[in-house]
Amino acid sequence: MIEQVVIYGITFFMCGLIIYFYLCKINKKSAVVESKVAIAKEEGRFEPLSLHPHIDLGTCIGSGACVAACPEKDILGIVNGKATVINATSCVGHGACFHACPVEAISLRIGTESRGVELPHVSQSYESNVKGIYIAGELGGMGLIKNSVEQGKQAVQNIVKIKRASELNEYDLVIIGAGPAGISASLAAKENNLKFVTLEQDSLGGTVFTFPRAKVVMTNPMHLPLYGKVKLQDTSKQELLELWNDALSKNNIKIQEHKKVDSIVARSEEQFEVKTASGDSYLTSNVLVAIGRRGSPRKLNIPGEESPKVAYRLLDSDQIQNKKIVVVGGGDSAVESAMLLMDNNEVTLSYRKDQFARIKPKNKEKIQEAIDTKKISIIFNSNLKEIRENEVIIIDESKQELALSNDLVYIFAGGVLPTKFLQNAGIEIKKRFGYVMKSHKKK
Repeated sequence: MIEQVVIYGITFFMCGLIIYFYLCKINKKSAVVESKVAIAKEEGRFEPLSLHPHIDLGTCIGSGACVAACPEKDILGIVNGKATVINATSCVGHGACFHACPVEAISLRIGTESRGVELPHVSQSYESNVKGIYIAGELGGMGLIKNSVEQGKQAVQNIVKIKRASELNEYDLVIIGAGPAGISASLAAKENNLKFVTLEQDSLGGTVFTFPRAKVVMTNPMHLPLYGKVKLQDTSKQELLELWNDALSKNNIKIQEHKKVDSIVARSEEQFEVKTASGDSYLTSNVLVAIGRRGSPRKLNIPGEESPKVAYRLLDSDQIQNKKIVVVGGGDSAVESAMLLMDNNEVTLSYRKDQFARIKPKNKEKIQEAIDTKKISIIFNSNLKEIRENEVIIIDESKQELALSNDLVYIFAGGVLPTKFLQNAGIEIKKRFGYVMKSHKKK
């Protein structure tokens, strides 16, 4: 009897010890995540900028499936047995967490209760409030490459179902934008024998084309019409562009590049006139708007900004050498571009804030290392005042003017939302607060 009591006592003690160490481990992990959340809040990376996971704490069971499924680092974590968002600004809307959650405690949303995001009206078929005008990709809130590809394809399939056409029109469909959604839509239009044209204000790839050449593009397996399933995880921008070029060339599709669309005008219930800045005009039964949310690059509106040495994107960084360069901005595009240029040039980074905010953790580590090793000069709390032929004038935090010798200027100040362009076409724009994206469905 005494032996049994001793055995029970030892068993209970061991069980209690195991539970104690388990709880200590959980508390330690929670503390680490709480520390990351505090840092993210301090650096402005906790509040989401676009599509992001929203966690129902009443439903969440803390399985950690969402954390394991997320392909990005430190977007989600577990605190006291519940999931939490950490670096929401780094979320690119994969939706992997949403699909992995065993109790459906995660929804994907745009905007928060306090910060709204302007979005055009888009139905489940990707049609706007204007019959015949469709919207797909980043502009509708879905910026991930795979999501954009799927939306471009589905939008065209819906257009085919409706069979809205007129003999008076040259085209069945005009696609505006040759990013992931526009390329997929072009392939789908060819597959369905539509008369179509694809117009791109810049070059093939849209927003992806503006990435620095060496930047890695995060994507998931996707299905391209007339091409098949493409399995890409970590790939360079160049590899992705070569893939798209291959898919288009094999199907004899030519994108009309450097054709900036100025307006979409409804001429009748079955006819739109799409006009470009160069004066071209296209009559069509349907329009698919597949442009990015940034629209056009935001300019600083300072003297000398029209100089040919000023650019708003970086291409072929390896061909730029022995130049004195000023990069303006503190986001991922700015710091990535500065780091691509630093080995062969003299680079100065000018940023209007006192520290980097809302950049990826890896970029933050690398740019700090570049600053510490003096590969890059940084001027915080500064603004570019004037661009001259051989120098630039920068206002520093003490309001003093600094004159720096200069050959090239790269400005990464974000983009201007194409709100006016859409509204002129009759498309409704609404500010969304915590809007649940219904286009995501469980697998």
